Amino acid sequence: MLRTQAALERGAQDEGDTELMKLCCVQLFNADHLDDVLTIWDARRSSWDAGSSVDVQLLCGAGLEETKAYLTATNSPEALVTLDHLLLCERAGDFEGFSLESRSCLYAEYY
Repeated sequence: MLRTQAALERGAQDEGDTELMKLCCVQLFNADHLDDVLTIWDARRSSWDAGSSVDVQLLCGAGLEETKAYLTATNSPEALVTLDHLLLCERAGDFEGFSLESRSCLYAEYY
């Protein structure tokens, strides 16, 4: 469902449902599978609205350090771009006080 909505959004902004995309990303975040990181990244990059809706922290359902290690080990061009963005956001303070538990609770309250 996430890939379908991202493809629609990439085709024409507002064609995909960015709120549904965020919900899908929250579910993937809570499942904490590293294989989902690039799927979430793809959704986040599908449009400006999607990038605003899908929080960067949603890339890190398995943990920030684990996600950085995974992206480094994956070593694909897309993984390295994702890692660069993640590091930039980390330096900007987007992960201050980040914990899986608090993020999960935040999204549970949101939905």
